[in-house]
Amino acid sequence: MRFILLLSLTALAGCTESTGRYPSLLPRPIESTSLAEPERPAVVATPDAALDKRIAEIRGTLAEGIKAFTAGAQDAEAKIAVSRGLPQGSEAWLQAQVAMGSLAELRRPAVSVLSELEELATQRGVDGLPPYPALDAAVAEADQAATQQQNRIDSLEAALGGTGN
Repeated sequence: MRFILLLSLTALAGCTESTGRYPSLLPRPIESTSLAEPERPAVVATPDAALDKRIAEIRGTLAEGIKAFTAGAQDAEAKIAVSRGLPQGSEAWLQAQVAMGSLAELRRPAVSVLSELEELATQRGVDGLPPYPALDAAVAEADQAATQQQNRIDSLEAALGGTGN
């Protein structure tokens, strides 16, 4: 019995013995690992003479389209001014309507150019190529032109809608 008592006390002593090793409250290595995207140097697009030439051609088309649209918008604006105070269906009102219809057609080059430029930019991305600054600038220019033209059409339509009854 004495042996059992001694064995029991030894076993209990093992349970209560302090080793001085408690779990650390310091961050574990996995907790100090960053999950942020690694910094990668920006890839710079190399000059592409063929693409630069294509962008220049497209910008030329855009410039011609802007010039034609501006002339058409001025014509429509003049016809709308003449139709003020006249009833809908009058000759001047019909001419203003026709001029407004031609504006939608004159806006087509800007929209077409924008679509073509965006397609070129998208294809560069699909091919894994970095953005091309000249192409991005041309896209922004075409987008601005198309937006301004639509805004001008909207304001002219509002002015035409305010003419006669």
